[in-house]
Amino acid sequence: MTLKNLTATVGLIASSALAVTLTTSSSFAADHAEAPDATAQPSADIADYYAWHADDRLNMILTFSSLGAPGAPADFDASRLYTFHFDTSVPADGISEMEIYARFAQNAAGQWGVQVTGADTDVIEGGVETILNQGDTSVWAGLADDPFFFDQTGFRATVASGDLSFDNTNNDFAGTNVTAIVVQLPLTTIMGAGTALQTWTTTSTL
Repeated sequence: MTLKNLTATVGLIASSALAVTLTTSSSFAADHAEAPDATAQPSADIADYYAWHADDRLNMILTFSSLGAPGAPADFDASRLYTFHFDTSVPADGISEMEIYARFAQNAAGQWGVQVTGADTDVIEGGVETILNQGDTSVWAGLADDPFFFDQTGFRATVASGDLSFDNTNNDFAGTNVTAIVVQLPLTTIMGAGTALQTWTTTSTL
């Protein structure tokens, strides 16, 4: 699981505000930069949430603190709790039956670590920027190139003029970074013998 460049791994995209139904087809939605009150707290502002399954593995990438400048460090924050929510009811009711929780902390030497709990899996914890394995579950957290693609220049020109001015070769997010939490685990850990899954993410302050 190589995760430094997230662009190559993304299959299905959803924002923090929208649930994603995992089926045999793909669905797409995105959120990224938020309103001023949210962007004032970058570590709490979810940029995007990517979730997809490959065979029997469920892959999830939660990104936050978008638009990081090249060379800037990752935005780990011990006061934040990141939650992955899973609704497996049929029909879906928007109420999660299971959660995965992720949080960051520093040791006495000031080194950052990540801890992931929940979903009937063993606690996984260890240093950031390292793939952590526990049983059938893998976790990685760290700084990554932002996979989000958007012609913001064209968007603003379109709004200003009323004429479509998008350029599908221009990505104003190129060269910017996000902080990411990546979790991979067996699909059955979340779904059991179920046939449907909706997933979304939230942040909260500890």
